[in-house]
Amino acid sequence: MNSKFSFVHLFNMKKESLTIITQNEKMREIINRIDKIASTDSSVLLIGETGVGKEIFAEYIHRTSHRSEKTFVKLSLSAMPEDLLESELFGHVKGAFTSATNEKKGLFEIANHGSIFLDDIDDVPLSIQTKLLRVLEQREIMRVGDTKPIPIDVRLITASKVDLKELVSRNIFRSDLFYRINVVPFTIPPLRARKDDIQPLAEHFIKHFAPEKNLSLSKAAIKCMVNYNWPGNVRELRNVIQRVCLFAEREIIPADLPVEIRGEENLENIIKACKRCFVEDGMIFDEVMACLEFNLIKEALDKANGNQSKAAKSINLSLSTFRDKLKKYKLI
Repeated sequence: MNSKFSFVHLFNMKKESLTIITQNEKMREIINRIDKIASTDSSVLLIGETGVGKEIFAEYIHRTSHRSEKTFVKLSLSAMPEDLLESELFGHVKGAFTSATNEKKGLFEIANHGSIFLDDIDDVPLSIQTKLLRVLEQREIMRVGDTKPIPIDVRLITASKVDLKELVSRNIFRSDLFYRINVVPFTIPPLRARKDDIQPLAEHFIKHFAPEKNLSLSKAAIKCMVNYNWPGNVRELRNVIQRVCLFAEREIIPADLPVEIRGEENLENIIKACKRCFVEDGMIFDEVMACLEFNLIKEALDKANGNQSKAAKSINLSLSTFRDKLKKYKLI
């Protein structure tokens, strides 16, 4: 498929690897329920915050269905401009509008006999909701500018980051469309509600991003990550680990993590936290010293507004030694 929109992704699932990492009981229950309905053609609605992994579950549903050999198409409805959305979903004929110099298949046609995943269904305009309802009821689409219906056979999977019932009550979302897509709903819990998944997910991402480095997570780093709220969910965790893997050399310690995840606001708190981890988690000497040194150097630099000479003097280090520390901890 040719598209100028990067948020439209089309691929054959057999050519892609798919891994769902979890040891959480609720997540396992969701997977077990999905396994029971995956072989059907029922519409599925995935509900959950941004970044919880709804797209992975949509792919999993397709992979385990009888349509797995066919095409899987996904589209973020929030990313698509409204004036182009109808054409992207249903296609258009030549001359349908000014820039329609050629006919074009829509995503529903491309996904015929396969599955289509529409993310952010809560953002779809009412005008498009009406057309989606027609597709579900009549199993056919009509290209923009055409009068000839085209039969389709597609399994629809949708996702929402909010409760659609609330949108229905506010007349923002059509109730008849809601009932059509809500045949089998699944609510994916946020990462903060399944903290037992944080370590296995982090270790999985480490192996993915730095397989050659043989990195590991210290107990103190794991504790910091478990205590963090993860507003961006699994996507945020993935991005953090990707960034950490760029700089870490052996064992990932709290000093390697972003300050909001370390959760320490000043040097006094850092010292208290290191003492606590040393006693409770068996934090080794090198970890404690690296944690203290990193934060001492960083705080000195922050207080000196980036002036290296002033920062070095404030903690009684030579400028050359201070700069060596900055390089060591990738602060410059």
